[in-house]
Amino acid sequence: MNSEKSKDTQKDTDGKHKPMIHLIYGIALTLAGIGVFYRIPQVMPRIEQMHQFSSVMGFIRFSFYLVGVLLIGGGLKKIYENYKKL
Repeated sequence: MNSEKSKDTQKDTDGKHKPMIHLIYGIALTLAGIGVFYRIPQVMPRIEQMHQFSSVMGFIRFSFYLVGVLLIGGGLKKIYENYKKL
């Protein structure tokens, strides 16, 4: 009986902190996306110097920006959904 009661208490404790953990994770995702946008202008000249990538520079630049947008979008979505639960 005591083990069942401790399991129920543990589930309640985890449920209370879940929105806060997801909110922090959303903030981290958003900051990572902003970091990608910040680093693209610094990294692209080094990638352009590599001859094997010179023919696909447009695709590489598009891919980096797409990753940044997805990180920011996913982070903002997570922030929005979990901020309402607090």
